[in-house]
Amino acid sequence: MTTSTLPAPSLAKEIALLAVLATLWGASYTFIKIGVETIPPVTFIAARTLIAGGLLLAIIKLRGLSLPREPAIWKRFLVQACINSVVPFTLIAWAELTVNAGLATILNSTTPIFAFLLTVLITRHEAVTARKLFGVVAGVIGISLIIGLEAFHGVGKEALAQLAIVAATISYAAAAIFGRGFKGLDPMMPAAGSLLCGAVLLIPVSVVVDQPWTIAPSANSILALLGLSIFSTAIAFVIYFRLIHTLGSVSTTSQAYLRVPIGVGIGVVFLGETLNPTAWIGLICVIAGVAAMTLPTRRRAAATSG
Repeated sequence: MTTSTLPAPSLAKEIALLAVLATLWGASYTFIKIGVETIPPVTFIAARTLIAGGLLLAIIKLRGLSLPREPAIWKRFLVQACINSVVPFTLIAWAELTVNAGLATILNSTTPIFAFLLTVLITRHEAVTARKLFGVVAGVIGISLIIGLEAFHGVGKEALAQLAIVAATISYAAAAIFGRGFKGLDPMMPAAGSLLCGAVLLIPVSVVVDQPWTIAPSANSILALLGLSIFSTAIAFVIYFRLIHTLGSVSTTSQAYLRVPIGVGIGVVFLGETLNPTAWIGLICVIAGVAAMTLPTRRRAAATSG
């Protein structure tokens, strides 16, 4: 039996990339909150997918590569676009018109739970162990301690918007599992292909619904759009597709638990915010949860290849 497919140095690199991904995606909620102040959600997300997909396509060309031509692969890109960008991006952007970025982060941090449940109930493509279950529970406890239980008092208000974020979270979990089917492709290929498919789907909707030529976005919204597109989408998606194959889908979604403590850390360093003692305990729980969900997933990579 194969017990590990990643040597220790490689594992350390993948976990470092997991932290980078959490940081990039953790920043996305603030970018979205600022962006949708003056840019309607559908148009904002259409521009996000177009800019990010176009940037990745340009990088692919500069590398002397080209996107796959097989229709079957592009069908998979289209499905990935729907469940990993079009649906969840739009739902979260719409929800953040009324839901604050912090609560959106909390609700969206449950992605690993849904990935775990989908794995248990449907796909069974990764070993489901007590350690992973512990990781799920520890992550939820950690998030609760970091944010403070009082933050959940807002749950129930603006229920439709909050349910939209939960639906987006389930979509992300399904996308992490579906994304395993791109094994063997350069991580940039599914990232660029799915984002370009998303742009093709969203731009016509934007034209009909928002008439974007009538919009007068603020400078802050434009900067937020660029930051979201370049860093939290284009770069993040390349890392994401790599990690799905090196750490597995459940472990990759565990970065959701890192988004909040990273955001808290940024607030402490740059904004002078303070943490209460329970928040530090929460950080320990989060780190334990991510470690528990990451370490055991290496076993099946060899068994599921080919």
